[in-house]
Amino acid sequence: MAEVAAGSGGSSSSRREEINGAGLSSMDSLESRWVFQDEDDSEIDDEEDDDDYDDAPHLAGVDSDDEDTQDQRLIRTGPRIDSFDVEALEVPGAPRSDYEDFGMGRKIVLAFQTLGVVFGDVGTSPLYTFSVMFSKAPINGNEDVIGALSLVIYTLILIPLIKYVLVVLWANDDGEGGTFALYSLICRHAKVSLLPNQLPSDARISSFRLKVPSAELERSLKIKERLETSLTLKKLLLVLVLAGTSMVIADGVVTPAMSVMSAVGGLKVGVDAIEQDEVVMISVAFLVILFSVQKFGTSKVGLAVGPALFIWFCSLAGIGIYNLLKYDTSVLKAFNPVHIYLYFKRNSVKAWYALGGCLLCATGSEAMFADLCYFSVQSIQLTFVFLVLPCLLLGYLGQAAYLINNPSGEEQPFFYSIPGGMFWPIFLVANIAALIASRTMTTATFSCIKQSAALGCFPRLKIVHTSRKFMGQIYIPVINWFLLVVCLIVVCSISSINEIGNAYGIAELGVMMMTTILVTIVMLLIWQINIVIVLSFVIFFLGLELTFFSSVLWSVTDGSWIILVFAVIMFLIMYIWNYGSKLKYETEVKQKLSMDLMRELGCNLGTIRAPGIGLVYNELAKGVPAIFGHFLTTLPAIHSMIIFVCIKYVPVPMVPQSERFLFRRVCPKSYHIFRCIARYGYKDVRKENHQTFEQLLIESIEKFIRREAQERQLESDGDEDTDNEEDTSLSRVLIAPNGSVYSLAVPLLAEFGSSSNNPISEASTSEEVTADLPVDPSISDAEHGFERELSFIRKAKESGVVYLLGHGDIRARKDSWFIKKLVINYFYAFLRKNCRRGIANLSVPHSHLMQVGMTYMV
Repeated sequence: MAEVAAGSGGSSSSRREEINGAGLSSMDSLESRWVFQDEDDSEIDDEEDDDDYDDAPHLAGVDSDDEDTQDQRLIRTGPRIDSFDVEALEVPGAPRSDYEDFGMGRKIVLAFQTLGVVFGDVGTSPLYTFSVMFSKAPINGNEDVIGALSLVIYTLILIPLIKYVLVVLWANDDGEGGTFALYSLICRHAKVSLLPNQLPSDARISSFRLKVPSAELERSLKIKERLETSLTLKKLLLVLVLAGTSMVIADGVVTPAMSVMSAVGGLKVGVDAIEQDEVVMISVAFLVILFSVQKFGTSKVGLAVGPALFIWFCSLAGIGIYNLLKYDTSVLKAFNPVHIYLYFKRNSVKAWYALGGCLLCATGSEAMFADLCYFSVQSIQLTFVFLVLPCLLLGYLGQAAYLINNPSGEEQPFFYSIPGGMFWPIFLVANIAALIASRTMTTATFSCIKQSAALGCFPRLKIVHTSRKFMGQIYIPVINWFLLVVCLIVVCSISSINEIGNAYGIAELGVMMMTTILVTIVMLLIWQINIVIVLSFVIFFLGLELTFFSSVLWSVTDGSWIILVFAVIMFLIMYIWNYGSKLKYETEVKQKLSMDLMRELGCNLGTIRAPGIGLVYNELAKGVPAIFGHFLTTLPAIHSMIIFVCIKYVPVPMVPQSERFLFRRVCPKSYHIFRCIARYGYKDVRKENHQTFEQLLIESIEKFIRREAQERQLESDGDEDTDNEEDTSLSRVLIAPNGSVYSLAVPLLAEFGSSSNNPISEASTSEEVTADLPVDPSISDAEHGFERELSFIRKAKESGVVYLLGHGDIRARKDSWFIKKLVINYFYAFLRKNCRRGIANLSVPHSHLMQVGMTYMV
């Protein structure tokens, strides 16, 4: 059987709920759409469904939770309906972004905040770009300066502007950006997830956005089928995502080091007595201050440094205009790309080395996408196009004009080009900008780690939400101090700006290439745009990034290998956690208790049923967990009402509160055993205390029982009206005031085949019916039974709620490979021992807790 949403039962409901949770505003909630229906519509769940008591079949035209690959055909469905809409008889619109209701004034304020949070990295790149480039390819004439400037100009136009601002920002997941947001977006449109504790109905929303068949739709279907049937491609996709995320974390280390070291390095221009060792010491002090203010939140810090960054960008533009007018306006001819060809022709290999330094002008491009959860797409685009890009271009033009007349200043061209009387004010502004704005990739790191942890690829950590209004603004204390320690190691061990710049390029290019590949998949699978455009995008940008990457890899032995090692360590942590969690979940599925055993135990479960509610926490989304048997054999009594609670994250940003819980009966009604899956999106905040959680749980289960009784009553009435009809397979329907159609009955198993082509069932309610209970035509008896069960639940609630926690650990079998023993018994065990327990989010008193441990051999 499919899971039910607080009184819901078809897997179609799960799919429709995920549509609304994803916030795909491009598809109106009342529109019909094209979906793919299995040719074999006997969509009854596989052996997993034997673990639950009620055996009502799926309705035709809805998704099944089985994993069998079947032929599909294109059909048009009715309006999307969420599980809770039947009760309210209304279809709410998809939840909108936090920023949609803002007026122009508020968007301008957001654009101002983006200066301090998103654009600090790319904004401080003029401090070091030319110095790193000319350290690898020294100036031998004016044409070298113009050629290097032309490279910088077109790198800024191609990567930050065209690729990220105009293309990648639109590949967001309901306002969420970053590598894992792309991955979750792909997982919802194709069953490619290898993450544990995920039901197919969670990841399968509506497969395609096109309303009519087309060549692009057919191509997308073939790609989707290929991704879903190939285990190798699934693993490769996950490896790419983890590699990209590890590079983002590495970027969060090297970005503050590079920005602060470059800004403080200006002291050597203003004070001759300053040496590199003093620059390193001052940089260390500044970095400690930088990471210490992270806890104050993105909004507070963004507002505080927004004015500083605004002054910084204005200073860049002012200095650039001053140098252009004073020295040489002929540098404007660098907008002619032919100078790039001439630059490579004159310098050949040295010019290729200089590509690694040229890329530094585009660092921070990924931050625009990864930090998207903090601000809206429009505010980032507006700020970059009309403020950031013009100021950066003027800044680079001014530095080039200065270098044409003063080529000896190539070591620190920015600080040397500052007019004499303005040096110290600009130096102060540059250090403030670099100090605070270098936190750009740190905030992106927090966002990516939260997403990866929610999707099962990173150990659970304490997450502090720093804004009551914007739930995406977070702070992770452990990661913050961990990044500080590694950043200090990098600064102290690699004191050269050129070597840090090379490490910077490695981290930045790694995540850029992963983003290019994932966005290409989004274009093919979800956007379904012309194949020529897709090929042009991937060939051009991936080829460009591989060219840059070949340049930085050539110099990896100069100390930048530290960043590669750090990225590999983070990748292994994520991969080991995902691998161990997947093994643990699969083992729990295999060892779950059979329903035959539950029936043999009887309604008392072979023990004494004491008044109260027992919430059995486990990670199993289907079936009775094996650890429940330990509770039965260990405890002298068990609670009169048992609810198996599985808190899990689904690949959507947010799940509406009304759709939070999925319920169903696990055993016959007299057992009083239910399963509840509390679903959260990776952007959701779990701040409710245990009393609030209990209240929501009880209210939802009452709704489930109430709607179950109402449907039985309506089904019973319908049976009386159709006693003489031969075809009883057609579902009776209810027409809502908004015109939506709801099914009010479920055909019998024997009649399911004949109803498989009934189009009305496509808009069916997700209500699940307990098939074994007899249908009593007496409405009064049904009402009495309903009231008795509600009264039983209230009395159990009054007796108290106890949290029964099952901690399942895994150990490798003795005959396992040595590597598996090492990974599972030591590395994964260490991560699991030191990660945050899932129950920690509910602040449950110890007097209400009862824990039992169990070890699985894998």
